[in-house]
Amino acid sequence: MTAKPYSPPRWQKLRERLEALPLPPTEDSILFRILVQTLVIIGIIATDVAAETQMSFWAIPLSIGGATWSWYHRRKRNIGAKFVLALGMIIVLVVFLGNLVVKSTDSRLALAQLLIQLQVLHSFDLPRRKDLGYSAIIGLILLGVGGTISQTLGFAPWLVLFLLLSLPTLILDYRSRLGLEAIPLGGGFNLPSSPSLSPQRLLPILGIVLLLGLTLFTIMPRFPSYQIQSFPVSEPEQLKNQGFDEQNKDIINPGYVKEGTGTGKGGIGSNKSSGPGKVDQTYYYGFNEKMNQNLRGSMKPELVMRVRSQLAGFWRVLAFDRYTGQGWEVSRQNKLQNLGRSWWSYRFFISPPPALIPTKEIIQSYSIVSSLPNLIPVLSYPQSIFFPTKEIGIDPEGSLRSPGVLVEGLTYTVISAVPFRPRTLLNSAPTVYSPVIKEHYLQIPPQIKESVRNQALKLLAKSPKPLTSNYEKALFLTQALKQNYEIKEDLPFFAEKEDLVTAFLFRYGGGYPDHFATVLTMMLRSLGIPARLAVGFGAGQFNPFTGYYLVHNTDAHAITEVFFPNYGWFSFDGIPGHDLIPPSVDEPQAFNVLKQFWNWVASWLPSPIVAALSFLWSQVMNTLLTILGKIWQFIAGSVIGLLVGLIGAVLLGWLCWLAFLELARWGDRRRLAKLAPMERLYVQMLQILEQKGYSKHPAQTPLEYAHSSQAHLPDSIAGIITEISQAYSRWRYGQYSPNLQVLQQKLDLLGRLVGRHKNP
Repeated sequence: MTAKPYSPPRWQKLRERLEALPLPPTEDSILFRILVQTLVIIGIIATDVAAETQMSFWAIPLSIGGATWSWYHRRKRNIGAKFVLALGMIIVLVVFLGNLVVKSTDSRLALAQLLIQLQVLHSFDLPRRKDLGYSAIIGLILLGVGGTISQTLGFAPWLVLFLLLSLPTLILDYRSRLGLEAIPLGGGFNLPSSPSLSPQRLLPILGIVLLLGLTLFTIMPRFPSYQIQSFPVSEPEQLKNQGFDEQNKDIINPGYVKEGTGTGKGGIGSNKSSGPGKVDQTYYYGFNEKMNQNLRGSMKPELVMRVRSQLAGFWRVLAFDRYTGQGWEVSRQNKLQNLGRSWWSYRFFISPPPALIPTKEIIQSYSIVSSLPNLIPVLSYPQSIFFPTKEIGIDPEGSLRSPGVLVEGLTYTVISAVPFRPRTLLNSAPTVYSPVIKEHYLQIPPQIKESVRNQALKLLAKSPKPLTSNYEKALFLTQALKQNYEIKEDLPFFAEKEDLVTAFLFRYGGGYPDHFATVLTMMLRSLGIPARLAVGFGAGQFNPFTGYYLVHNTDAHAITEVFFPNYGWFSFDGIPGHDLIPPSVDEPQAFNVLKQFWNWVASWLPSPIVAALSFLWSQVMNTLLTILGKIWQFIAGSVIGLLVGLIGAVLLGWLCWLAFLELARWGDRRRLAKLAPMERLYVQMLQILEQKGYSKHPAQTPLEYAHSSQAHLPDSIAGIITEISQAYSRWRYGQYSPNLQVLQQKLDLLGRLVGRHKNP
């Protein structure tokens, strides 16, 4: 029998086919590789700085090792290594999905960790320019993730450094696309002289980009809430899956304990629940079941939380319904309702009371910087809260409570249905109240009711018009308190039986800031208007660079909440120096960052300079409006004025058009004069062709534009375009010295040929 010819195994055939395939083009610029690797390192560090993680310790060395290995193996197929990398990517994906289910962490941070792990694997396979481009994009994405997570300006230096290095990286990438010779690193890794990478060219571009970026950042509209439904939450070990029991349902304020001994950082108070005493230097005295307003002293400023929210608001913490004569207490403390959540989600659902008024969804994320009591700050009327404990509590006043103290490092998110404040509807609100409202929110000591009511009526009598609605009365009384009473920093202690409200109104003519809220609440109650006292934090100082409100313990204060049937509770702030009404969704929010940025800048300037700038702006605007008003009176006063106005408008438009053309020509001449001879010649060529309708698209390279001209123009014209474009590219990216005299002759010939050429 004839023997069959030898046939190699199939796996060997496959191997032979793979080896026969052409190798992919490699990127040989080591400088380009170093810059791309540096961008990746900056992205990893920026994510670590923003998220306060330690991924850099393992990711950066492995990424550098992978990039080094890839450099030495860039001309090999590395098939075995590719299979190993594919297996590693599958393992990383499984770990990522498992972490999402088990840890339920912030999805942005989880995705950033996945991206870093994939980049480490990808760094072992970087033969082509395209692969290096992927790595640079990953660095940019990591920088963007860091920007969304960052709460401080510690992220900013890495952003500037990334931008600084990205400019030469893009230049080298463009050179590689054109097929120009790579710029090598000289001895001792010193960069040789290169016009395209010189600091004289790169630094002005960097300055322009930074200036434009800050300008766009300042005027960019901020859209309400998030565009995702997975919100930031962290789970400190002290709060992880914690629930309520019989011992921890009470309010826990580290600075004020029931026995009256200060245990907080301040720790200097005594007899906290009643009688004279001193405030704790760290913790606000109003975050308790009982609020003793016979305490004296002040807190030392300390940052307690950062808040990201589209709406600047009053971060409400607690509300009181019962007045005690020298303070307040929560009368229904034992009626705390426990709320639970599912095991797979941090989301608690809260049912706000129904109200016949439009609302707007506002999402806030709170990051605790210094420990706070177990009371959860929120904007009014929360609908959902993403919180790491197993349970939270809600009291009859709508205040939220955690099973444990809010510790440093805690992050939680709240979705609130913040009501609009339509004055017409609130003025027409009914004045018939339910028994529950009357029982809890009209309580006032009988011995002071008549005198307080008479003083309230006396203030209302100063109104220039009759006040017929409870909303108008509340607004007017709030303003009247600001105007007729003063803040007393040296207020003495109240006597044992002395009433705070009457002492404020008739003895001292004012009091501590929080006393204004107490007096306003009791004056409204004396008029039969239901009201309660709420405590929380003011909006804080807005940082326009991070987008966070920086809230300090000294921002805590009290306000008055007034009830309007069918519409709910609305707050009023009677403290002098505060806005009459806390920030509301009625105010336009999309472009208010520009105003907040000016407020931030003004806070650093001396008051005389701010006042002078404001006065100068108002004078300029008043003068301009006066002149325009007189011109309009003349034009609208007669037919002759109208005719003169129309003629003047036409002439003004014509003069503006001539001025614009001359300014454009002057700017063009100045711009051309500053260009290098070769670049000026190339730009002049583009201008000649643009006038004839053959403009160059911004996305086209010079060689792409020259190639496209061959399909639309005669060979004589297209040949000159190609010759000048090639000379320009070699000069711009390859340090080639062109023959300018010959090229100028070609340009003159191009002008004559284009002038004679007729468009098809």
